[in-house]
Amino acid sequence: MPKIGAIILAAGLSKRMGHPKLLLSLKGKPLFRYPLEQAIRNHLQPICLIAGQHMQAFQTETSDLQNVEYIYNPRYEKGMSSSLKIGIENIKYRTDAAIIFLADQPFVPDLVLQSMIEQFCNDTLIVRPQYQGNFGHPILIDNSLYDEFLNLEGDQGGKEIINKYIKDTKILSFDHLFWGMDIDTPEDYQKCAQLLKYDRGINDGEKK
Repeated sequence: MPKIGAIILAAGLSKRMGHPKLLLSLKGKPLFRYPLEQAIRNHLQPICLIAGQHMQAFQTETSDLQNVEYIYNPRYEKGMSSSLKIGIENIKYRTDAAIIFLADQPFVPDLVLQSMIEQFCNDTLIVRPQYQGNFGHPILIDNSLYDEFLNLEGDQGGKEIINKYIKDTKILSFDHLFWGMDIDTPEDYQKCAQLLKYDRGINDGEKK
């Protein structure tokens, strides 16, 4: 079996939210714990959470979790690519592939993650999900692409690289649009809170 690590991008500035969104509580736990716990639950290793100004708060909120590497990004204001590069650099020589998570996506079920891992075993370079036709996260990348991602600049997540290897990409389609939902604004947060409150299929696809 390939060795697959996790890079959880948690160094954003939350500009549209107006305050630290990743520390907001959803169903009794901070938002960023959802992808973190998912990576642990699915035995990804290593698990690297890339943080900026809220590094200490993240560690405090997850003191009960084991096998998580917390990595501070001193250039977090430079955008997503700076965090992504730090994560890849950290796992570069320890993994066959990496799954890149956004820390503000609480609804991605284990079914998506497990399907991505299964497809990677079929000799693809990139595996990515679509939610009702919309591309989303997490994204799995083969270690042969690490060096290209290390050359990224600015607030980009590697779209050009992903497009470059479209012929070597496996796209997985899922029917639930909200599985790929991320939380950027107060309105997004309220919508997510309502989805969790009524549990409208949130647990569909979760590993039992």
